[in-house]
Amino acid sequence: MNHIVAPQDLPECLESAISENVNAMWAMLRAEAEAVVAKEPWLRPFIDTAVLLHRDFPSALGSLLARKLGDSYISADQLADMVRRAVEDAPCIVDEACADLQAICTRDPAADTCLTPFLYYKGFHALEWHRVGHWLWRHDRHDLAHFLQSRVSEVFAVDIHPAVPVGRGVFIDHGTGVVIGETAVVGNDVSILQEVTLGGTGKEHGDRHPKVRDGVLLSAGAKILGNIEIGSRAKVGAGSVVLKDVPPCATVVGVPARIVGWCRDTIPALAMDQTVPEPEYHI
Repeated sequence: MNHIVAPQDLPECLESAISENVNAMWAMLRAEAEAVVAKEPWLRPFIDTAVLLHRDFPSALGSLLARKLGDSYISADQLADMVRRAVEDAPCIVDEACADLQAICTRDPAADTCLTPFLYYKGFHALEWHRVGHWLWRHDRHDLAHFLQSRVSEVFAVDIHPAVPVGRGVFIDHGTGVVIGETAVVGNDVSILQEVTLGGTGKEHGDRHPKVRDGVLLSAGAKILGNIEIGSRAKVGAGSVVLKDVPPCATVVGVPARIVGWCRDTIPALAMDQTVPEPEYHI
């Protein structure tokens, strides 16, 4: 599979390259969808509705997300229109979704095609709904953003406050139990596994949640608490509780977390290696 570049802070002159990435992803999804219906004809109505009847990636993504979240209060058609309006105002949402999907394809060995996570991965669906909710939040439509946050939490078991800025190429693996608080920040090319919490340490107000920088791997069950920074390309081991800043490139593990090594992988989020060496000293 050819790598589709995940754009980060690209100048305006590269907007055409971003569009090419989205178009390349859409062509791949359509080809994979055709292969599925040839092999499993019973899935044709679903695959047609999800992919093959759509003209482009934004249309298919908006329709899929809407059907996942629609209920008796806000219909799938209304939600699809909401996504369309968000994408028209902020086209970067489409580029970010494409980068997120490519991140799954390159980091998850269970994703045998890009179509599989597009159709079925709730971490991906929750993240793309968050991007729409964050757009609403930035336009002072907080009540509707909170409604979406609640529905996403109910349906996908992923709870991300709509105020949280999230970078490109983010992979939320499995998704179940992920909680990210209001003043957290998630950078580019971050990988987050199930039951990760980016939370506060009490009932204080203001800036109180973690800042996760680029390339960080947050392993299963990690709890990062307080207004602290997880430096770029750091790795947090499974089940760890982090209460202090983590330097760039550090690997931390334990309760409380301790530094046990340094940058065995150039970008831990891409390597997805959750193994850690034995502890050496405290943060």
